[in-house]
Amino acid sequence: MNQEVQEKEAVSTEQPATPDNALQSIEDMQAALEAILFAAGYPVPYKKIGEVLGLSASDVRTLAEHTAEIFNSADAHRGVQMLLFPDTVQICTREEYAPYIREVLGVRRGGNLSAASMEVLAVIAYNQPVTRTFIDTVRGVDSSYAVNSLLDKELIRAVGRLEVVGRPMLYGTTDKFLRVFGISSLDELPATEALAVAAELEAQQKAEEAATSSEEQA
Repeated sequence: MNQEVQEKEAVSTEQPATPDNALQSIEDMQAALEAILFAAGYPVPYKKIGEVLGLSASDVRTLAEHTAEIFNSADAHRGVQMLLFPDTVQICTREEYAPYIREVLGVRRGGNLSAASMEVLAVIAYNQPVTRTFIDTVRGVDSSYAVNSLLDKELIRAVGRLEVVGRPMLYGTTDKFLRVFGISSLDELPATEALAVAAELEAQQKAEEAATSSEEQA
């Protein structure tokens, strides 16, 4: 008898833990989503959440969108916000409360990006994918150190190569970039002169290419 009990206990400990009761209402599911994200502290895939809540990944995305409207409403006056990414969702604190968090938790500032890194990041964010030559041309200085620093911090990544002679590397921003700056997509980036600079540079390059082509034909 004791052996039988021990075998049953052994089997029960090997079974993965699952919720006792299925959630019935949207409010319960939103509360469960909030609890999961709060406990995680990092981006959680919609698919993983769906496996637990009994929903498809697209349904979890829809649920997260409705919950985010509550979290991110200007009238909510919350200290946290919900960020939606293509495949994941995360709860994080609002930037304006960072000084209070650092003070209470004794977190040192550190890790701030240099002015050069911020310039490079802005050029990439607003014009991606771009080559390092493009970045250097916009800034007027060599940007290799800043590019490597941003790669190490995982704020940018190589996204391919430009199909020209030498096939230079193309760079773009990452999901971590979105999380760090508290936005869900690049569409939320504020308007900036970087766009005008890029357009002017592109027009200049096209004019130079047209002039070169005319000279070759002549």
